[in-house]
Formats: sequence, C-alpha cells, structure tokens
Amino acid sequence: MNAPMKNLSRRAFVAGTAAAGLSLGFHVPFPGAAAQGGAPALTPEVNAWVVIKPDETVVIRIARSEMGQGTLTGLAQLVAEELGCDWSKVVTEYPTPGQNVARGRVWGDFGTGGSRGIRESQDYVRKGGAAARIMLVEAAAKGWGVAPSECRVEKGVISHAGSSRTTTFGAVAMEAAKVTPPKDIVLKDPKDWTIAGKPVKRLDTVEKTDGSQIYGIDLTMPGLLNAAIRDCPVFGGTVKSFDAKAVMGMPGVKKVVAVGDSGVAVIADTFWRAKTAVEALPIIWDEGPNAGVSSETIAATLREGLDAQEAYVGNKGGDAAAALKGAARVVEATYGVPFQNHATMEPMNATVRWTPERCEAWAPTQNGEAALAAVAEAAGLSANQCDVYKLLLGGGFGRRGATHDWLRQAVLIAKEMPGTPIKLIWTREEDMTHGRYHPITQCRMRAGLDEAGNLTGLHMRISGQSILVSVAPNRMVDGKDPVVFQGLNPGGAEAAIGYAIPNILVDHAMRNPHIPPGFWRGVNMNPNAIYLECFMDELAHAAGQDPLAFRLKLMDKHPKHRAVLQAVADKAGWGTKPADGVHRGLAQMMGFGSYVAAVAEVAVSDDGAVKVHRIVAATDPGHALNPQQIDAQIAGSFVYGLSAALYQECTVKDGRIEQTNFDTYPVMRLAEMPVVETIVMPSGGFWGGVGEPTIAVAAPAVLNAIYAATGKRVRQMPVKNTDLRRA
Repeated sequence: MNAPMKNLSRRAFVAGTAAAGLSLGFHVPFPGAAAQGGAPALTPEVNAWVVIKPDETVVIRIARSEMGQGTLTGLAQLVAEELGCDWSKVVTEYPTPGQNVARGRVWGDFGTGGSRGIRESQDYVRKGGAAARIMLVEAAAKGWGVAPSECRVEKGVISHAGSSRTTTFGAVAMEAAKVTPPKDIVLKDPKDWTIAGKPVKRLDTVEKTDGSQIYGIDLTMPGLLNAAIRDCPVFGGTVKSFDAKAVMGMPGVKKVVAVGDSGVAVIADTFWRAKTAVEALPIIWDEGPNAGVSSETIAATLREGLDAQEAYVGNKGGDAAAALKGAARVVEATYGVPFQNHATMEPMNATVRWTPERCEAWAPTQNGEAALAAVAEAAGLSANQCDVYKLLLGGGFGRRGATHDWLRQAVLIAKEMPGTPIKLIWTREEDMTHGRYHPITQCRMRAGLDEAGNLTGLHMRISGQSILVSVAPNRMVDGKDPVVFQGLNPGGAEAAIGYAIPNILVDHAMRNPHIPPGFWRGVNMNPNAIYLECFMDELAHAAGQDPLAFRLKLMDKHPKHRAVLQAVADKAGWGTKPADGVHRGLAQMMGFGSYVAAVAEVAVSDDGAVKVHRIVAATDPGHALNPQQIDAQIAGSFVYGLSAALYQECTVKDGRIEQTNFDTYPVMRLAEMPVVETIVMPSGGFWGGVGEPTIAVAAPAVLNAIYAATGKRVRQMPVKNTDLRRA
C-alpha cells in the first residue's frame, strides 16, 4: 500500500515544488481504473520500477511523459537491459504524481523537457532494473539452496548450470518482492548491451496506428460533460460582463460560468454544443493598457535594448571592446526572431472531477507534479486530496510543461458542478491566441578581423524576453536568465560555444513585452544558433575564406564540435560541386548535452521560392540508446525547425496574437520535406539529449545555403518575409 501523505498542505506542496525547481511529468498506471474514477489498483511489484506478472508479462513503470519522442520505449529499454527480461514481454505503465509523493518520490524526477527524459534518469532507472534482477535471482537461488552468483539470467529465465535447473521471472516474482533490495549495484558496460543501444521498435506504435491509443482529447467516462472557453484576447485583460441568458436556451447547454477574472466557459452535453454556445455568448472585455501594443512597438523596445548601456553578461573572455577598436576590419549585423507558437496537434485539454473532498484530473502533461500542484491550488484542497492521471500527449514541445493555465481553468470549471466529470477542450483559435510563445529577441553582433582575416573579437548583444523571469523566477541568477545564453556559454557548460575566440562578450538586455514566453522546443539555442552560425558565415565571406575552413581554424580546442562538423561536411561532399542550381550551407552547435552539426543543400528559384533538397545531420549524444529513434527524432526536429525558419511567426495587433489557425501559421508539408541523412556518432562518457539539439542547426544551415544561392542574407525570421527573387 502507498503510505499516506501526512501534513502536506496545498500551500506547502506548491511552495515545495517551486523551490525545488521541479519539472515533473506523470502517468496513471491503470488508465481503465482511473477513467472509472477509482484509485488504480496496485499489482504486486518486485520494486517500484518492475512488476512481473504470472504470465511473464514484464510491466515497466515509466515516470517521464511520452509525446511522440520515444522516451517511453527508450527508458523501458534501459530497465529491460539491466533486468535481463524478454523484450517481447514488456509493457509499460505510469505512476501518478500523488503516488510518487506518497512514496518519497521513489521514481525520481518526472520532468519531460529540455531533452532530459532519458539522460537525467538513465542511471537510476538502470539501477532499478538491475536491482529487480538481483532480487529475482536471489529468490530463485534461495529456493534451490544455491548461491546467487552461480545463477545466470537470459530473456527472463533464471538458470543454475550446476544442477541444470531453470525457472522464470514470473514464477519467483512474489518471493523476489520480499527480498531486501541491494545497496551496491554494478551496471552493465554499454558495450555489452543487448536491448539498450539497439534499434528496437517503439512500444506505442500499434495503438497509434490502429486508433486505439487514448489521448486526453479522446477520454470519456460515465456522466461526462464538455466545456469550451473564451479568454480575454489581450493578455492581462479581464471580463467586464457577459450575458449568460443569451445562450442558456441553446441545445445541450447546462451552465455558463466565469473562469477567473479573464475567462467565460459554457458547459454542455457535447463539445460542439459548448463551443457553439460560447462563440455566441455576448462578452464585453476590459482589454486594459496592453491593447495598444503591436509588433511595431515591441520591435522598437527591442531595438532600444540593443543600444542599452546595461546588460547581463553570459560569456566574457578577454577584452572584446579593445579588440574591436583595434581591428583591421569590423563586421556588424543584426538578426531577429519573432514569437512562435507551439502549435501542438492536440490543443490544450483536461478532464476534471471535483468534490469538496477530492479532485482528480486526467490530463496530457509534461510535468506531472507541477500539474498536481496546479490542481491542488485551483481546487482549494490539500495535495493528498488530489491526483493527476497522465494521458499520452498529442504534442508537447514545452507547452504542456512549465505552465498549466489550461488545467487550472478545467479545475475551476469543474468546481461549478461538483461530482460531475467535465472535459475542457480549447478550440484551435483559443490555443493559438493563448499560448506561451517562443520568446522574441534581436541580436546585434560586431566582430573584429585582423589583416589576415582572423577573428580577434566578438560582441553579441541579445535584446528581448526572458523565459525564466515569468515562468521560473527561482532559477534566475542575480537577475540574469541563464537560459538566454544557450549555445553561447563558456567552454565546459552544457550549452557551450564551439569556438576559441580570444576576446568575447555575450550579453543580454532584458526586455519583456506582455506576450507570455514559454519553453519552445529547443528554447534559446534555436535563435542563438541562427545568430552565431549565420554571422560566422558572414565573417568567413568577409575574410574571403571558405566557411568550413574559417570555422575549423577556431575549433582546435573543441574537438567534439569539430568532429560533428567535419563529419557532415565529409558526408555532404563539402568542397565538391553540388547539382546545378543547388547550394550548400553549414552550421554547428552544442546544447542539451549533445554536439550537432548540419549541411543543407538548397535551391532558390528565380521567383524566390526556396526548396530544401537535402540535409546531412550529425549528432554526438554520448550514448545512442536507440539509433532508429535518434534518426526519427532528427528528421522530426527538422520539420519543426524548418517550419519555424521558413514560415512561422506570431504577430501582435491591438495587444493580441493575430495568427489563429494553421491557415496563417503554416507547417511544412510532406512535399517540402528534404531528404535527411543522419550520422549518429556517440563518443561515450556522457549522456546528451536528442529531441531538441538538431533543431538549432537546421535553420542556420539553410539560411547560409540561401545566401550561397542568392547573395542575400536573411536576417529577420521567417524567410517568407524576405524577397529572394532575382532581379
């Protein structure tokens, strides 16, 4: 049985998770039971990570969220590898955040973001599998009266060579659960892996292809009602008044409720009826002072930051100002990126049932314990009176991690009809206009070259939003947001610059418009890669040097950066002539613990249409847990990164986001997808991320190829706003 959470108030739980900087994501182990409203029944377990059923089914508990990236399969591979089970017998289930807290956070960090799902839990989940194996072997050995060291395990079968006896995991699992867990655990050397490190098929593929997979938006249960909401279109605005009577007579409508200070929701028997009614509902907004903000006023604020006297320093070495003053030539350029929406295929949604005694939520979330904190706070209950049953995510990309505004809304709506499960679904328009957007920034770069074309100094001034200041202020460092400097940090950092520049200054003038920022897949590494790698290309051309050779001269002290860059150059045939009309560009970066590089082959037609034909990408993540998944992740990251670079921007007019659906916020189509060739080159000794790093090099590689094709620099994203037509 799970121990009860004692003396844990709602306020204490919320404060504790915030202070710890938790980014946790959970899932219900038994969704069928949860959907019926009961607490999930416990099955006998060997330990917290492993349950072996009598029919030899191996249930592996996964704490991280699955949102299409393959974390569920990867973590199961790690546990199964150390367990020594039959992979064909493996299934997975998710503990809930309530269970995790009740058991002293036995499953560790549940957060799924920052490409940390595997790399920051690989050690303890492997130990969980190894501990279960040791306990199973000890139980079998005790039954045989032999030493555990005389037994071996293979594919879920325990054997004793001396007596030719064998047994199975399922046969000894009950006894193994009684064994004292081992304290000293030696993990396998990766060179001996037979399940981990192999291109096994994903565990969630069949359900996704046959339609049986349940996402949050699909969930149903007896007595379920539906809700649709409209929130003030201007962030910071409120509801002045609304006329509920105008829609109460519409078919299926049960109730019209205020949601906080800024929203109004309609509860109905079907979502369509709720949506139809809320769209017809007369609402008068108090849009507040932010209604006068526009893209132009925001851009002006950022331009002012480029010239500001004060800024937060992220990387400083030598004297950049003196180097620039004494340079034979100074090169300057300003780049910028807009707001961008996560645009998950599944819009925000959650199902909540509230009573004065208990509140339960069923939600797709990247951050289960933070979701539990949000539920408890909105429900007005203690944490041990609440729980969150995680459902598979139809896309996350950071939107469902740090901020649970949609889940709080669902709880507030459910409180209006106690005991009734209510599913809130945001319309696409609501989702697009109430996001937590990729932060808008501009970057001015000035570099000095000597007479021989060597880079002697670099100053990068970033002006724009901080994510942490509003999302996680406890992670700010002396007023500075360290996330802003991803990929530009000094050597030795997780996201370090890959060049030895004798005099460097990277600083940030923080300017925060009212549009709320969020962690968007790749976060600040994406714009920083555009800024650095496109400017490095500009410097190479200014110095009259080959862009690859110019970079390599600066990388002698950065061998891993150099290795991935050289690998893509070699595979792409850098220095050889591409097909007629095709031009190449390259980029490299380091972030989320991994080293990545790309070469893009691009053609630009006379009328300015861009066609990306091919991208060669290399990654060194330290260890390659599932090469097949890494290949898929890289290709998927390019869809995301190139969609943003080529087409996507969120503009502001009258204080609100203008793009309300995919007709004005396009995504790359299949016909536009380039051929992607991946080089997975794990060098060992560290664990890097996979889902986000390669996004960063897609855009600058393509932008540099566009310059090679046209002689025009695209410095303001997205590309669609630059006229690339030939004169």
